[in-house]
Amino acid sequence: MSRKGKSINNFAFALLGQGFGILISFISRIVFIRVLGKEYLGLNGLFTNILTVLSLAELGIGEAINFSLYKPLAINDTKKCNMLMQYYKKTYYIIGCAVLILGIAITPLVPLLINDLPDIDNLKIIYILFVINTGISYFYSYKRNLIIADQNRYIATIYRYLFYFILNVVQIIWLIVFKNYIGFLILQILNTLLENIFISKKANKMYPFLEQKESIQLDKETKREIVKNTKALMMHKVGGIAVSSTDNIILSKFVNLSEVGLYSNYSMILSALNAVFSQFYNSIIASVGNLFALKDKEKQYEVFEIIDFIGFCIYSLAFVGLAVLLNPFIEIWLGSQFLFDKYIVLVLVINFYITGMRKSSMTFREASGLFYKDRWKSIVEAIINIVASLILVKKIGTIGVFLGTLISSITVCAWVEPLVLYKYGFEKKISLYFKNYFIYMAFTAFLFVQINLVSLLIKGNIYIVFLIKLVLIIIIYLINMLIFFRKDKKYKYLIEMLKSAIIKIKNKFAKTPNL
Repeated sequence: MSRKGKSINNFAFALLGQGFGILISFISRIVFIRVLGKEYLGLNGLFTNILTVLSLAELGIGEAINFSLYKPLAINDTKKCNMLMQYYKKTYYIIGCAVLILGIAITPLVPLLINDLPDIDNLKIIYILFVINTGISYFYSYKRNLIIADQNRYIATIYRYLFYFILNVVQIIWLIVFKNYIGFLILQILNTLLENIFISKKANKMYPFLEQKESIQLDKETKREIVKNTKALMMHKVGGIAVSSTDNIILSKFVNLSEVGLYSNYSMILSALNAVFSQFYNSIIASVGNLFALKDKEKQYEVFEIIDFIGFCIYSLAFVGLAVLLNPFIEIWLGSQFLFDKYIVLVLVINFYITGMRKSSMTFREASGLFYKDRWKSIVEAIINIVASLILVKKIGTIGVFLGTLISSITVCAWVEPLVLYKYGFEKKISLYFKNYFIYMAFTAFLFVQINLVSLLIKGNIYIVFLIKLVLIIIIYLINMLIFFRKDKKYKYLIEMLKSAIIKIKNKFAKTPNL
């Protein structure tokens, strides 16, 4: 199968799996809140963030080894792949043990991170169960990454969402029957263990060389490359975690745990959408890595422009949709008592848009192995984010935490990442990127103004108004895309690609025999 074919295959399965995952997640969240309440929801979000910070122990070595796998997989060098996987296994076992030891060691400090400590029994046991779930995830997951690096992410996706769906169904039943949070978390641990065992066995069948017991030492040059990339990726990881995983900790310490609970609902929706959209980038990253391994800068740049345009199409629609419909959706889903102020929501959605618009650059940077070139960017980003969030949360409350994230993204990431990619990856002027970027941003702002003005005219029953606004957003978006981009070659390519995909789907159904 071609790179394009594998990417489409990966994306289709990921989208389907994510759809089922989101549906069961929303049902599970309703049951969780009604059975356990807002404080347990806040605790869930806080401990998840603490463990994400502890995942710094991984140091980015997974991405570094994945990058090293692209070339041997492209040229079918199974001996080199086996050497890398043995190195991977030893490293991930050490990391898993480190996460368990570090996580348990800081247990006495956990209550200090919570302002207005809630009356929840077995707080430390709950936290330790989170630690165990994170720690054991490292003991088999390295084989999953081989499947992904070989452009077969759809296989890992099937296992991920099958187990995820079963877990949520069982957890819903558990909460309804027993109303017990500790059992809820134990089920999560069992799910993590079983999923990793099953995906490990699947990898052994796909790649028989994994079962070779002989000890093969990785050559010094490859080790040097992995260590170099790991150092750079560690810095990227610090920045990423500082931006995405400290918000709940700061809210818990300087505001309260209930505010963490409110944010976790918004975060769940944004994360779910981000996960759906990220499947597109995840589905192509191995193919892009394969493209870079075989060298062709003009082809790489041509593909990047198309991917960047598709990203803009996705995130411009998502931005205006979320800005107008996010609060009404939460009101319908959970009730008005779970709403944030509209200005907080706008900052959250702007953050979502800016992060989304970075994904094309980040995907190509990762696939091309340019981690080292912008390694200091993430450290600067982390410092700006934490300092700005801490200063602003004390002055203006909850919205200050999210403004800190926005400030760090605009002042650092939005320009450094594409600069590195264009300079060292494509060897082209960065002005080419920003020309498109500002056109895309202006279009999104214009679209937002139009939809906001139209939305103000629609009043009535919340359910009917929500549906009318949703339909109008899509119609106005499509009309504007046609008016402004109909002559753009990237737009034409996207339309042709969609037509081709629809024809293929129709042909598949036409060939399916009647049962």
